[in-house]
Amino acid sequence: MGLDIKFPIGLMFSIFGVILSIYGIFTNGNVEQYKISLGININIWSGALMLIFGLAMLIPAILKKKKK
Repeated sequence: MGLDIKFPIGLMFSIFGVILSIYGIFTNGNVEQYKISLGININIWSGALMLIFGLAMLIPAILKKKKK
């Protein structure tokens, strides 16, 4: 089977993770925005986790492509 869905999923999660992390960095000083999440900048944390997951999908897909 030539269908490997790890690459597009990893790319999508990596891009969204980077965008969300950058947004969280730029809005870090906004206390009102993060009042509902008990003062935790959830954008940075969820962006970082999405980026980690995306890289965990991308790395095996890229290594598998190079093996062929």
